[in-house]
Amino acid sequence: MSMRTIFFILQKEFIQILRNRTMLPLIVILPFVQLLILVNAATFEMKNIDLYVVDKDLSTTSRQLVTKFEASPFYHLENRSFHVEEGQDHLLRGEADLIITIPQGFEHELKTQHQAPVQLLINAINGNAAGLIQAYSSRIISEYNQHIVVEWAGSQHVGASQAIDVVYSYWYNPEMNYKIYMVPGILVILVTIISLFLTAMNIVREKEMGTIEQINVTPIRKYQFIIGKLVPFLIIALFELAFGLLLGRLIFDVPVVGNLALLFGFTIVYLLVILGFGLFLSVISESQQQVMFVTFFFMLVFILMSGIFTPTESMPEWANRVNVINPIAYLMKVIRMILLKGSGFMDIWKEFYSLCIYALLSLGLAVWRYRKTA
Repeated sequence: MSMRTIFFILQKEFIQILRNRTMLPLIVILPFVQLLILVNAATFEMKNIDLYVVDKDLSTTSRQLVTKFEASPFYHLENRSFHVEEGQDHLLRGEADLIITIPQGFEHELKTQHQAPVQLLINAINGNAAGLIQAYSSRIISEYNQHIVVEWAGSQHVGASQAIDVVYSYWYNPEMNYKIYMVPGILVILVTIISLFLTAMNIVREKEMGTIEQINVTPIRKYQFIIGKLVPFLIIALFELAFGLLLGRLIFDVPVVGNLALLFGFTIVYLLVILGFGLFLSVISESQQQVMFVTFFFMLVFILMSGIFTPTESMPEWANRVNVINPIAYLMKVIRMILLKGSGFMDIWKEFYSLCIYALLSLGLAVWRYRKTA
C-alpha cells in the first residue's frame, strides 16, 4: 500500500511536469544549449592577442623576432610604429593587449655584448590574461634566443649549452584541450541548477496554487510525500547528466576513462543533498520570488567556490574550510577524477562518505521542517 501511494504521487508529479509548457523546455532544451555555448565560451585560453610593435632597430635580428610573434597563431599584429606613445594610446583604447618595444642598436648590442633588452608592455586589467600573455611571449623570446645562440655561437658551444634535454609528458589531457576540462564542470552546474531550482519551486508553487492544502488533508504520510516530490527530479537530473555526457563525448570528444556506474552512484548521493536542500528552501519560503532569490544566492556562492575554473587548492585556507559545506565542490572534483583520470572508489571514498552524511542532514532537515497539517 505504501509503494502504491508513492507510485501515484510520482505519477501526479510527472503529469504536472509534462503539462507545464514552460518547465519542459527548461528541463530538456535550455541546459544542453547552455552546455554547447558555455564550454566554448568559458575558457582562460588566450587565442587572439592584439600585438603592437615598436621596432626602433629595423635590423635583420629585430625583424626575425617580430616574425616569430606573427607566426604564432595566438598573436594578431594590430599595428606598428617608431613611438611607444602611439602604442600606449592603442593600449588605453583597448585596441592592443601587448606592446613589444625593440630599442635602437638591439642587434649591435646582441653581437658585441651578447645581451640586449626587449620591453613588453602588457594590458594587465585581467591578471590571468596578462600572465598568459607574458608566459607566451617569454616562451617565444626564449626560443628565438636559443635559435640565435645556435646560429651565432657555433656547434662546440651549442653542444655544451644543450647538455640537459627536458621531455614533457602531459597526463590525463595530453593535447591540453581546455574543453575537456570544462565539460565535466559545466555538466555539474547544469545538473545542479535544474535539480535545485525545480525542487525549490515545487512545494512553494503548490502553496501559491492552494493545492498543498488538498494534499495535507489526505492520509498520505510525510515520508511518502517527500519521496514523491524528490524522485522525479532525481530521475530528470540523472537523465540530463547521461545526455550531457553523450554530447560531451560526441561533440567535444571528452574521454570517459573511469567507471560510469561509480560516477552515477556518486551523483545520486550528491543529488540527494541538493534535492533535500532545495526542498528545505521550498518549505521555508512563502512565494516563488522569495525562493528564487534565496536559491540564487546559495548557487552563486557555491559555484564560484566549487573550483569550476581554478583548483580549490589555490584558494585561501579559510575558503577551503568553508568549502566543506559546498556540495558542488565535491562533485566538481570527483567527476573530473573519474572521467579524466579513471579514479576508483578508493580514490574518492572521503568525498563519498562526506556527501552521505551531508545527504542525511539535508534530507533530515527538510523532512523535519515540513509540517503536514490536516
